[in-house]
Amino acid sequence: MHTPVLLQQAIENLNVKSGGKYIDAAYGEGGYSQEIIKQGGRVLGIDLDINQIKNQKSKIQNLNLIQGNFADIEKLAKKNNFFPADGVVFDLGLSMRQINESGRGFSYNKPNEPLDMRLSLDSELTALNLIKKLNENELYEIFAKNSEELKSREIAREVKRRKRIEIVYDLTSAIDRVLGFKSNSTYARIFQALRISVNDELENLKKGLEGAVRVIKKEGRIVVVSFHSLEDRIVKNFVRNTDLRFLKKKPIRGIRLFERSAKLRTIIK
Repeated sequence: MHTPVLLQQAIENLNVKSGGKYIDAAYGEGGYSQEIIKQGGRVLGIDLDINQIKNQKSKIQNLNLIQGNFADIEKLAKKNNFFPADGVVFDLGLSMRQINESGRGFSYNKPNEPLDMRLSLDSELTALNLIKKLNENELYEIFAKNSEELKSREIAREVKRRKRIEIVYDLTSAIDRVLGFKSNSTYARIFQALRISVNDELENLKKGLEGAVRVIKKEGRIVVVSFHSLEDRIVKNFVRNTDLRFLKKKPIRGIRLFERSAKLRTIIK
């Protein structure tokens, strides 16, 4: 099992109570759920990716694991008798299993994988479909809006100019042509932009936060671990426009190299 970044801080901020009901809104490999259960909580685990659920080898006591979109968290909580809940945790990152084993082109380090990027195989829209159906201006807007990449215009133009865009290598080589060198940070931003658009991630987050507030009890907590400024901005604006409050004004940030982009915020109802 992959240990999520900021796991202990997230569990501490969730303030787990023995016998309490908690929703792990993006189950992944189950790191948060298992820690909540160790501390006496009951968990409804939700994941959009059916393979994440299938990879759960054995039944875990006090865990109800279902496929679903956390945008529908209120409906799912009520349907599975987790309403009202004591707390909700959202980890907005991909799991290591998805990156390394899914074969869906989530990582720029997997050059031969198809440009798929779907979190749910029930969806018909892939990153490749998106690239092919959009014109240069539309693709530019996705890159600029979802990645804030300064070379978005040039990259969109180069991608649309190419006759062959099928696999991860085709996209990274187009980026290389624009920059004149290899840049992991630019790769990451462009891949992020496509994945966000394919999976409608930002709208789902807004809906998920709205639903989570309706699901939790008074003084219940919502812990959100985000990995880029667009997600964090949505969380901040959501609280700013409601009667909710943050447990702490400043986010908890990752310290180690691989987790420095992570920010943890805790919302109290």
